[in-house]
Amino acid sequence: MNICVIGTGYVGLVTGACFAEFGVQVTCVDNDEEKIAALDRGEMPIYEPGLQSVVERNARERRLAFTTDTAEAVRSSLVVFIAVGTPPKDDGSTDLRFVQAVAGEIGRAIDGYKVIVTKSTVPVGTAEKVRVWVQQELDLAGSDVRFSVASNPEFLREGAAIADFMRPDRVVVGTEDARAEAVMQDLYRPLYLNETPFVLTNIATAELTKYAANAFLATKISFINEMANLCERVGGDVHGIARGIGLDRRIGPKFLHPGPGFGGSCFPKDTRSMAHFGRDAGEPLEIIEAVIRVNEQQRERMIEKIEKAAGNLDGATIAMLGLSFKPETDDIREAPALNIVRGLEARGAVVRAFDPVAMDNAARELPAVTFCKNAYEACEGADALVIMTEWNQFRMLDLGRMRSLLRRPVLIDLRNVYEPGPLRAAGFDYTCVGR
Repeated sequence: MNICVIGTGYVGLVTGACFAEFGVQVTCVDNDEEKIAALDRGEMPIYEPGLQSVVERNARERRLAFTTDTAEAVRSSLVVFIAVGTPPKDDGSTDLRFVQAVAGEIGRAIDGYKVIVTKSTVPVGTAEKVRVWVQQELDLAGSDVRFSVASNPEFLREGAAIADFMRPDRVVVGTEDARAEAVMQDLYRPLYLNETPFVLTNIATAELTKYAANAFLATKISFINEMANLCERVGGDVHGIARGIGLDRRIGPKFLHPGPGFGGSCFPKDTRSMAHFGRDAGEPLEIIEAVIRVNEQQRERMIEKIEKAAGNLDGATIAMLGLSFKPETDDIREAPALNIVRGLEARGAVVRAFDPVAMDNAARELPAVTFCKNAYEACEGADALVIMTEWNQFRMLDLGRMRSLLRRPVLIDLRNVYEPGPLRAAGFDYTCVGR
């Protein structure tokens, strides 16, 4: 089978590379000539563990190719994935202009039956809009070519995307006709052989499932953060609560880690989008609206926590470890660090920061920050240290060295990487979340 994936962002590149790993002939398409040239040289536009080796291997074995020629890629493929960006608008709704533009290109290119699949996270009804946009181009050309549309949402975790694609918890495919369903089942046949659970449903259900999954996980995060805040008031330990409820199989332990709130390219955008189309549909999603509010408030609360621990921030130097929204990624989209750094700077603080891979991206958003070569350089002369992202290399820092470099031994651990007792015994004025 030949397929093409239009869009070489995070979702598109991982999807194309992993299908090629299954033995499928894949063409990845992007209108950014520099990005395509870089991919041809083996240079990755994103940081994702394991991705470069998968791309290099499949390009070398001629199962994976990159091009800017959308029309040729579409004509040579049976399945066409749309994996372009779907950025949020100011009102929280989803901007579909890139999806619409690609659908028009597909409609002008197809010369035989295709299954056109939305892989991007899109609101309910988008696949039907794609059908209309493609058909409009066919009608203009007087073409009677037949095609199907489908929805195949992704559930990839940044930092673990290769494993998630190769060994997924489930694959969700939404179609409206038997031919498209058969093609999609054939494409995913390697995972059928691994007994991966498949959810075969209609298109609207598939589109909504992606949002429902992300909204539910975001709800768990906001819930445990509210519990953490309550614990700080009444003397509880949120870690005990998380373990106590997480051992209940109906709840589970995942996403019950307190901190500065959720970020990244999915949860903030998807919860706002879901809330918006819920209101538009006449079914306001009150829980999701509350989740969004709690997450925004949590970031402000973390700024206040830092100020309380460090004292007057005007003229203070704050060291920050971690900038990406989570470990094992260079993604800073909607990262809590962005809001918190800006809040500290607004109060007069100077920020020195280190992140293993995200500093180049962060520098474009945080021009006043001093970026350091390692965690210890960030600490030099700082009035307080903030642990923002729980990278593994921050879990076993040399506490004695760190204390000697700081002007004052103040540590604000927003990810609860350390235990309070040992840190306080080591002479630190230690602040954490919900303990």
